[in-house]
Amino acid sequence: MGHLRVYTIADVLARFKQMQGYDVIHPMAWDAFGLPAENAAIERGIDPEEWTRGNIAKMKEQLMEMNGSWDWTREFMTCDPSFYKHTQRIFLLLHEHGLAYQAESLVNYDPVDKTVLANEQVDSNGCSWRSGAKVEKRRLKQWFLRITAFKEALLEDLDLLAKDGKWPERVMSMQKNWLGRSKGARVRFSINTANGGVTFGPAEAMCFTTRPDTLFGVQYLALGVDHPLVVRLAKSSPELQSFLDTAPTLPPDSKAGYLLEGVQATNPLAFLDDTPNIVKEPLPVYVAPYVIGDYGYGAVMGVPGHDNRDSAFWRENRGTDPIRKTVAPASSKDLSSESDPFCGHGVLTSQCGQFAGLPSLEASEKIVSELHKFGADLGQSVESWKIRDWLISRQRYWGTPIPMIHCGDCGAVPVPKDQLPVELPKLEGGWLRGKGGNPLQDVPEWVNTKCPSCGGPAQRDTDTMDTFVDSSWYFTRFLDPHNSAAPFSAQSAEASLPVDIYIGGVEHAILHLLYARFISKFLATTPLWPSGGGLANKGEPFGKLITQGMVHGKTYTDPTTGRFLKPTELDLVTDLRSPKFVLPNGERASASVSYEKMSKSKHNGVDPGACIRRHGADATRAHILFSAPVSEVLEWDEGKIVGVQRWFGRVWRVVGEVKEELDRSAAAQQTQQSPPSSEQANPASIISPLPATNTHLQTTLHQTIQHVTTSLESAHSLNTTVSSLMELTNTILSTHPTSPPQTTYQALSTLLRLLFPIAPAFSSECWEILHLPPSHGQKNPITTTNDILHAPWPTIDPALVTSTVQTELTCAVQVNGKLRFVTTLNPGGLEGEALRDWLVATLEGAEEGKKWLGGRKAKRVVVVRGGRVVNFVF
Repeated sequence: MGHLRVYTIADVLARFKQMQGYDVIHPMAWDAFGLPAENAAIERGIDPEEWTRGNIAKMKEQLMEMNGSWDWTREFMTCDPSFYKHTQRIFLLLHEHGLAYQAESLVNYDPVDKTVLANEQVDSNGCSWRSGAKVEKRRLKQWFLRITAFKEALLEDLDLLAKDGKWPERVMSMQKNWLGRSKGARVRFSINTANGGVTFGPAEAMCFTTRPDTLFGVQYLALGVDHPLVVRLAKSSPELQSFLDTAPTLPPDSKAGYLLEGVQATNPLAFLDDTPNIVKEPLPVYVAPYVIGDYGYGAVMGVPGHDNRDSAFWRENRGTDPIRKTVAPASSKDLSSESDPFCGHGVLTSQCGQFAGLPSLEASEKIVSELHKFGADLGQSVESWKIRDWLISRQRYWGTPIPMIHCGDCGAVPVPKDQLPVELPKLEGGWLRGKGGNPLQDVPEWVNTKCPSCGGPAQRDTDTMDTFVDSSWYFTRFLDPHNSAAPFSAQSAEASLPVDIYIGGVEHAILHLLYARFISKFLATTPLWPSGGGLANKGEPFGKLITQGMVHGKTYTDPTTGRFLKPTELDLVTDLRSPKFVLPNGERASASVSYEKMSKSKHNGVDPGACIRRHGADATRAHILFSAPVSEVLEWDEGKIVGVQRWFGRVWRVVGEVKEELDRSAAAQQTQQSPPSSEQANPASIISPLPATNTHLQTTLHQTIQHVTTSLESAHSLNTTVSSLMELTNTILSTHPTSPPQTTYQALSTLLRLLFPIAPAFSSECWEILHLPPSHGQKNPITTTNDILHAPWPTIDPALVTSTVQTELTCAVQVNGKLRFVTTLNPGGLEGEALRDWLVATLEGAEEGKKWLGGRKAKRVVVVRGGRVVNFVF
């Protein structure tokens, strides 16, 4: 259902733009590599390619059922060698520019999927984004893409995407946080031994801090498990090495630490004359797994009095040893518990020497300045970034092979361009079952090859690429899908990039969307896309970004045990509001009803194909759009689709009635003239403009045109688009009995064109019925085209939109963005704040309002379109 929703939104916008006369590229392809397909194939003992292609065929059947307008001439699948040949070509381009490299690093390892993961694929709880398993840390040699080379552009160019609301603020905020630029200071701690137990000379540790004002409160130094000093010490300390061996199994929030006996650090402030003696005392040094080795400098200054994490670590490893606080709140309202760290900015205390009494921000600048005067490397203002290079190696079979060859003499050598693609070896059905490690290592006839440089024996790289490498550039392939020489031509890129409208889930804000921006900006530095879309675009891949909400299914549970109930266990006929199920003792009980993310375990999934076959594609599409705003969660309730079907029925009925009336009118005119001219036989000649007076039908018609056009053009409030078309239908029906058929025809012509992007088959059929030749056989084209897609999009008369005083108002009432009921009101010409206040009071007091609002006072009430939509936000 999630796929059906996003594809419906895209199809509506594509058809709308086509009707406006644009040249539209609305393609479809298949992101076909990856772990889910490989794991499913292993379970079934079949080739992943066979499994993948079979699923693609099934899904294509479902897509064809939903009346999408895709350009199938541009179709491809990422697992086809004709596509991943160019993924490999882009990898080699990155390698040529020094942006693809191999390095040994401490990496994230998924023990279930048996592969490494990029940092972006590990959630905040340290679990794999796919399997949900706790991620382990392992030191492996892997391939990386140097995304950090573009970090400034990736951050700064978010300003371009913020203009005119092109990208949702939430997505940009997530990317900013992930890029994580921090302004602070680099400070140097000296490290030495207090006894002869460890044989090494003086050393040092650099730390990055955003809070130099807390330097006076440092009580320990923590080093990461891969810090060079730790690695060096572990060679002569079995106990330390044992701790390092167990560190990868610890949870990400572990506060475990290993005290380095005989190793002490010196606070850089110790070199300033008036620093208090307590700050000059030697500091204990710990090895702490919570320290991220590749962030900052792999060392953290521990300030238990002013950092929650440091405080927890101190309590874990030092027990009740006292904690110093050297920054005090600037006001009494910021006071914290005596036992809790104070983490805000404040004023430095008397324990801070010459800096006592200074506000935090001023003290930070002066402390760094004084340290820098004493020694250039003792303290210096710097920036630090959270983002790390993108790890793309995967120890799995079903992915794009990395086009590198390893030679004992020449090292890592790129596969020559004329030897691309490096294809995956064909497998027998169950070959992958039970395989551990990297499966491609067990295919010697594929692995063993010759070095392209010296001709000696060599081996292919047996890692495959993360599937996000494929999806980081696939959208450019749509422009030139049959180009065998290059991923796409510069001519096609300059003509069509960036993508105008991109629709996708917010869950990929720091995965696909970030990676696509990186690769797109890189391609803009190559001959493939030399302009990058110009200075107004700077290589950004997507212009307008729409993030659709998830689809949640109706979920039934036993309120006593919490057990998820199958729909077949429930009586969903007698009382839908309180469905009953049978208890083990035979009694009937009411089930709890909620909406949750669809899953097999919750028995709340919906087969989109079955829904389409029951209700029709267009009714399903319209119901999806009507049920919730595009960006919000959609609570799927198939029972309510009947409302859309009734609406379609009303449209169908009036189309038939008007067609009969037009035919009778044409026949009557024909009998009065003999022989009829072509103009007289053409009903277009008898259809005059609507009366010049500002009728209710005229006003509603033009206001609907304005709203629907604005919504599809920029606002993308597709749920209110549907409600506006329902309102227009009701107006047509109410005025039809007293209006000439020509007048109703013009209103229906507008309604059907506005409806076409949403319900293409239904509106096209209505259009065809309305324009059939009359029964007397004369040619009868009312418009210049019998194809509604090529009929002109309706335009408005601004005077009719703005000049009338509204006496009757159809109001769609939402609660937290979800439609709850529709009612007709008479505001009596009220406008602005007066109209808003009247609407709030009237709706709160109405019977339906009492039901849905429950007497609660909303945090805010949003009134749009002159009161046609009112949203109560709680």
